[in-house]
Amino acid sequence: MNADIGIIGGSGLYEMEGLTNVKEVKIKTPFGDPSDKFILGTLSGRRLAFLPRHGKGHRILPTEINFRANIYAMKKLGVERIISVSAVGSMREEIEPGHIMIPSQFYDHTKKRISTFFGDGIVAHVGMADPVCNGLAEHLYRSSISVGAKTHNGGIYLCMEGPQFSTRGESLIYRKWGVDVIGMTNVTEAKLAREAEICYAAIALSTDYDCWHVSEDDVTVEAVIQIIKQNVDTAKRIIRDAVLNIPKGRDCHCKDALANTIMTDPKLIPLKTKKRLELIIGKYIKTSKKGKK
Repeated sequence: MNADIGIIGGSGLYEMEGLTNVKEVKIKTPFGDPSDKFILGTLSGRRLAFLPRHGKGHRILPTEINFRANIYAMKKLGVERIISVSAVGSMREEIEPGHIMIPSQFYDHTKKRISTFFGDGIVAHVGMADPVCNGLAEHLYRSSISVGAKTHNGGIYLCMEGPQFSTRGESLIYRKWGVDVIGMTNVTEAKLAREAEICYAAIALSTDYDCWHVSEDDVTVEAVIQIIKQNVDTAKRIIRDAVLNIPKGRDCHCKDALANTIMTDPKLIPLKTKKRLELIIGKYIKTSKKGKK
C-alpha cells in the first residue's frame, strides 16, 4: 500500500496513461479525514499516490482543506516527495495564461489556516528560508522544458485565503510587492511537508492575469476552467517525464528538516501528543518514554 511519490492536484491526474496496479484506498489520520481517498498506482516502476486536494467534484473550499490530514496521510503511505499541481493567477506580463511556473518561494497571506503539526504541548521551529526542495523543483523544470511547456523557473507564489478572487486594489498591491503568481493552497502544503520531512515542489499552471491587467478580461471561473483543461495533458506529461528521472533515495536537507528544531523537553511533552505525532517526530523523540499525561 506504500508509495514514494505523492501527487496533489485536481481530479483526472490519476487517469494518466500508463498507470498500472491502480488501487483506491482510504487513509485514516489523527487529524481527521484527508480530502478524499487516495489513488495508488505504478508508473515506470515507481509507486505514486494521487490526491485531489479539493475532493472529487471540487467540493472543498481552500480554507476548508484538511491540509494536516493530507500531508500526514502522504507520510503514512511512505511518500518522500510531493509534486503539487495547482492553478494560479499571473502577476507578471511575461507569465501568460497557459504558461507554467515552478515556484521557488512563497508568501503566506492566509488568515485562517492551521499550518503546523505542532502545538498541544510540543514546540518546533522548522526552517523555511527555502520552502521548496531545490532538487525536486529542478527535475520538474527540466521535465517541463523536455515536454515543450512554456515554463518560468523560480518565482514567488503569494497564497491568499480565498475563496473570492482578489479585488483590483489587492491585485495592484500584490504586484508592487513583487510576487509572480497568486493562488490559494500551496504554501500550507509546503510548510506541513517540511515538518513531515517530505520534499515538496509545485507545478503552477497560469490561468489568468488576476484582475490587474488593464487590457485583459478579469479572472472568471469559466476562464480558469478552460485553461486548466488545456493544461491537464501538459501536467501529466511533466509528471510522467519527472518520474522517469527522479532518483530513488534522497540527499537533500528535506529528509532531516526536523533535526534540532524541537524545543520542548521530551519529558514535558504530553504522552497523547507524542503518540499523535509519532509518525512525524518518531526518529527524534520516542513515544515509549513517559511524557506528561
